[in-house]
Amino acid sequence: MEAVFTENKILYSPNFTMKHLAVIDLGTNTFHLLVAEVGQTSMEILHKEKQSVKIGEGGISHGIISDAAGKRALNTLKEFRATMDHFGVDQHLAFATSAFRNARNREELLGEIQRETGIAIQVISGSQEADYIYQGVTHALELGAQDNLIMDIGGGSVEFVIANQDRIHWKESYEIGAQRLMDKFHYHDPIYPQEIQNLESFLDRELSTLVTAMEQFNPRVLIGSSGTFDTLSEIYCLDQGITPDHGPERRLSLKGYQEIHQRIISKNRSQRLQIPGMIAMRVDMIVVASSLIHYLLDRFRLDGIRVSAYALKEGVLFESIDQIRQEGV
Repeated sequence: MEAVFTENKILYSPNFTMKHLAVIDLGTNTFHLLVAEVGQTSMEILHKEKQSVKIGEGGISHGIISDAAGKRALNTLKEFRATMDHFGVDQHLAFATSAFRNARNREELLGEIQRETGIAIQVISGSQEADYIYQGVTHALELGAQDNLIMDIGGGSVEFVIANQDRIHWKESYEIGAQRLMDKFHYHDPIYPQEIQNLESFLDRELSTLVTAMEQFNPRVLIGSSGTFDTLSEIYCLDQGITPDHGPERRLSLKGYQEIHQRIISKNRSQRLQIPGMIAMRVDMIVVASSLIHYLLDRFRLDGIRVSAYALKEGVLFESIDQIRQEGV
């Protein structure tokens, strides 16, 4: 059944009991908590929160989660647990992505988290991550019949989906997230032109299957979901003197993006922090993340760019509501 939007509420017709549902997205850079009240005829977001945990810092390039990162993760999830208890959460769904997928010591940390917080975490594949991202994006944007290139930049992985509103034609997850790219290529600040060239040469090698898919389906619009794209949209709106749009679709133009990108790669960290709309959570990884976006727009000569505020956690939420409705609980 299709969702119907009215401001921050999404109306449904199925008959199920009121529940308080929490979704936790344990990203490589950021942990997200979303709490929703699901009733017989409505769903309302009660709480949204994100914390910069940087679970991949100091270990992702070596296939581990460092002790310091593990402690940050545990402390953040204890705070999330307290928030969930405050809202009387009946059911939670917690998903971990790239940093956990590839960490040799993940089971030890996952066990400690469950013992200390009661939060059971599922480590999902890159393919599952792409599916959830698509679900989130299609609830935020009307894609139409034309194919689009959907992109989600995480700290550990990047997911690409070529799809229209009705179906996914192709998807793939690559372990080329912003933390990994920063570790490999961003040694100087401002970043050196040669470092960007090295990054682009790396992408030429790593994204060969994406190139094949792009040639086959020829999408003309890039849709970025959440994270880096939210920050780019915020900067763009402030540049244009317009109020940032905090709805499901955010504003950004190709021309505006290109101007912002040049500012980002030409400044050092402290200068980037002075850009209106920049946040400390993004200021380090945004250099390589934006360089990846620029590479794609240039490599495939894309005609447009859109920003979805919804990504993995919203995709999980909507799918979970569908399951609750079908089960009639």
